[in-house]
Amino acid sequence: MIREDATIDAGELYDVAAALGMTDQQVRLCIKRVVAEGLFTHEGRGRKALLRATEDTRAVLAPELEYLRLMYAQDRGRAGWDGVWHVAAFAVPETDRTARDAMRNTIVELGGAPIQGGLYASAHPWEERIRSAAGELGIAGSLTTFSTRDLTVGESTAARALAAHLWPLDRLAAGHERLLGIAEHVRSALPTAQETERVTLAITLAAEFDRAHNPDPLLPPELLPQPWIGAAARAVVAECWAALDAAPLPPIRLFRWYADAVSEITDTTPRR
Repeated sequence: MIREDATIDAGELYDVAAALGMTDQQVRLCIKRVVAEGLFTHEGRGRKALLRATEDTRAVLAPELEYLRLMYAQDRGRAGWDGVWHVAAFAVPETDRTARDAMRNTIVELGGAPIQGGLYASAHPWEERIRSAAGELGIAGSLTTFSTRDLTVGESTAARALAAHLWPLDRLAAGHERLLGIAEHVRSALPTAQETERVTLAITLAAEFDRAHNPDPLLPPELLPQPWIGAAARAVVAECWAALDAAPLPPIRLFRWYADAVSEITDTTPRR
């Protein structure tokens, strides 16, 4: 709901929240919390209020374009896997538990799967980002990275068998199945939707997209069951954002980011 000038109109926020099944009291409590956490400032009262995103909030809002590029490139067969597994290991003592936990979380967020204690694997090059994170945490000396084409975990040696062993593919597929259902609903509802409903549909789609993809390591198609439900879901999402981009919408940053990103990634013609 954050507009290009980094503000949120409270009246619009209450209307969209109501369409999403939230009560005014829930919205008031959410506003109170985000202001207390320093994410927004608050001017005015009730539906006439204006929320303004702080600098810290603005800095973390944009979707990660490289992540979007990779997912759509893989779906279109433009980013094949080279067969190389990228492995990272670290051993941090209990006395530095905060850094250890932060490093583990970073590796998982980058799509790493645990092989065994302190040892993780990825199908994508990640060495630079992992070493940067370790340096920021002050544990660079405890990190080991290497790559290999010869990886065996237990009795799994074939690439797809390894992927199925290391990552929760069933759970990831279930998330994409839900995303597909919501994207299909959004696609069918958009042609007749009025402004508040269009905004509600767009926010619902963006939230579900994030929910499905936050835990997704974006494994190459060579490692996934085919056809993969994630590719099908993303194709319908792209159709939805194209339709939203073609319709008049409020100047909300989220809509522009997703529309521009998906258009850039999926459109083979130069943008003017």
